[in-house]
Amino acid sequence: MALLEVRDLDVHYGGIHALKGVSFTVEAGQIATLIGGNGAGKTTALRAISGLVKPTRGSVTFGGRPITALPAHAIVARGLAHVPEGRGIFANLTVDENLQLGAYLRDDPAAVAKDRARALELFPQIRERLHQQAGTLSGGEQQMLAIARALLTRPKLLLLDEPSLGLAPQMVQRIFKIVQAIVAEGATILLVEQNAHMALGIAASAHVLEVGALVASGPAAELLRDDKIRKAYLGVH
Repeated sequence: MALLEVRDLDVHYGGIHALKGVSFTVEAGQIATLIGGNGAGKTTALRAISGLVKPTRGSVTFGGRPITALPAHAIVARGLAHVPEGRGIFANLTVDENLQLGAYLRDDPAAVAKDRARALELFPQIRERLHQQAGTLSGGEQQMLAIARALLTRPKLLLLDEPSLGLAPQMVQRIFKIVQAIVAEGATILLVEQNAHMALGIAASAHVLEVGALVASGPAAELLRDDKIRKAYLGVH
């Protein structure tokens, strides 16, 4: 059974029809990716799934239970975490305080300590900066902190919006390796990524959005070989 099911999702921002009847599923234990150009509706889809915007039509089911009507904090409590575009860290708090906020809804201190230790294993750069203000970190370190903080919610599903944005190629490679490690340990990831070639290279399934509508879905490896996809999103002519 799919961990996440999105059905006939419509989202409006005033007079703008940002998502138009979008449907797709994400299987447990896999990486799925949403690709498409700027303004295609990728970020809106993630925000609708995580409860940050309310759809005007359609439904979102997570773990077999409807979550469309739930507020964002209740969706987090169900095991769905969202790392937004731009990272969304608390710049004036320390790295350690940001991590503590990731575990805010939990009441299992021993398990939180274990998850925190694992997150710092995955991201040794931020372990060295626990008492530093988060706003003083480099862009790559801020992205690592945002993912580490999300892991402290112990998510079954992690939504990642443009994790490579603004990062040097070497840092992008490191972030993508960590994303794969997180999935290898049992999590599921829905990835929105400007670097469509890298996203398709690590994902099991992919969904293509154009101007708010879903135009293609399938195994990522197949879409990576599709001439139309290659020309439109991978710069191959």
